[in-house]
Formats: sequence, structure tokens, C-alpha cells
Amino acid sequence: MKIHIIDTGFFKLDGGAMFGVVPKVLWNKQNPADEKNLCSWAMRCLLIEDNEKLILVDTGMGNKQDDKFFGHYDLHGDATLLSSIEAKGFSANDITDVLLTHLHFDHVGGAVQFSRDGSRLNPTFPNAVYWSNEAHWQWATHPNPREKASFLRENILPLQESGQLQFVENGQSPFLGISLIHVDGHTEQMMLPVIQYKNQKIIYCADLVPSSYHVPIPWVMSYDMRPLQTMEEKQRMLEQAVTEQCILFFEHDPVYEAALVEQTEKGIRVKERGTLKGFLVE
Repeated sequence: MKIHIIDTGFFKLDGGAMFGVVPKVLWNKQNPADEKNLCSWAMRCLLIEDNEKLILVDTGMGNKQDDKFFGHYDLHGDATLLSSIEAKGFSANDITDVLLTHLHFDHVGGAVQFSRDGSRLNPTFPNAVYWSNEAHWQWATHPNPREKASFLRENILPLQESGQLQFVENGQSPFLGISLIHVDGHTEQMMLPVIQYKNQKIIYCADLVPSSYHVPIPWVMSYDMRPLQTMEEKQRMLEQAVTEQCILFFEHDPVYEAALVEQTEKGIRVKERGTLKGFLVE
């Protein structure tokens, strides 16, 4: 197995929304806000090369929305989904599977793109199976008023219409060496891949712990549908990370790809931040 980091650029979100009830005097030290109270966040994905499989986990925001949409989020940075995949020596045609943790626009937007003539929307990866789960799909395609702006039909429905969408069965991963943690605090049935890499485990944190700054249990986003449940789910996942010495991989941390955590007198805290490669024992 080989693991590649796929950078898809940065975007900005309101700092208060990203840190919930945590006072700005605390979170602003971690990720300082600009004059509009916006902080930069990464959209970082994983590409897993395993035998005949080339598995992409999440797809970033993509580039098919209009200028007004991107004006809300200030998409910036030089990296894009496809340019990063090509930089690793692969093309869109090579991707065999796309595992979508959930269907919010900053995780699934790159899964669909316009055809060359701009007349229709097609899956970005024509030979891939796109994986979701039925409970989350129903939640996303019949959204509640609060999440409706995050579930964009143009990001989601073409996957089903193409015939490339499949659901995991009984919550089980379709891949050897990858298991799934299902959590409901952020959104219904978000899936966190747990990747067995040699003798180490990597937990892809998605939006349960979007950055290394969100490791303390009360540091929960206002975007979460069920914040108290998020806290319980974080506690269980972080206890597993401590017990099994798992590497946490962060999708949105603007600086750090990964971290190790430890139990302290104040609870579970970050022990060390760094690159994913820096924590892997080859």
C-alpha cells in the first residue's frame, strides 16, 4: 500500500462557526482570523494505492460553481484536485474508487465536473465507483433547512444518474485494510476511514475533528447537527487513537496534515503535529 496526500486548495470559513462556543480569544491564537473574521482551511484528501485499487478519499470543493458561490468562500491556493492527482503520476481515468466521507460541498464538490462542451455534469472519475451509504444519501438528498446549503444537488445527483454510485453494506468497508467509523454528530452517518498501513492505523478525521486545533472535546463546530453527540463520538475516537497509537489525518487543518495524541491531566491533547509521512514507519 502507498498513500499520497492530495491537496485541493484552501477556502475560508467564519472562525466563530468553526469553533462554536469556544471564545475567540482562545481560537484566534490557533488560526488567526482576517478582518472579516474568516480563517483559512485546507481541503486535503488521500489517495490510497493498494494492489489494483486506486482509492480517493473525498474530493474537495471542485471548480464548477459560479463566481458568486466562490466569493463566499474565497477559494485560494495553487493546488487543484486533478493537478494534485496528476502530480502523483495518475490521471482521472486511473481512479477505481472514490470513498466519500459525506456529501457536504467541500468534500464532494470535486466528484462531479462539467463535460468539455459545458452541456452536462458528469462524474470526474469515469471509471470509478463512488461510495456513500444509504442513510446519509437519503439525508443529503432530502436535506433539512439548516444543511440545505451544504448539500448541492449538482454535486450529488449526477453520481446516481451515471450508475457509478454504490452504498456500503451493513456499515462495512468494501476495501481490505480499510475499516469505517460511522458518526452522526456532524451529519447523519458520516464515514471515517481507518486505514491499516503496515503496523500503524491512520484515522481520516473528516469533520469529526477537522483540524489539530479541534482535538479538545468541547472544541466543536457550529456546523454540527448534534454537537453533544459529536463530543461523545470524538471522545470514543480519540480514546481509540490513544490506546492504539493511531495517526490522526486532518482534512481541514491549514498547516498540519497529521498528529499523534496522548492522555493528559486536562484530557486528550495533541502530542505532536506534523506531516503524515513524518509519522509513518516504513
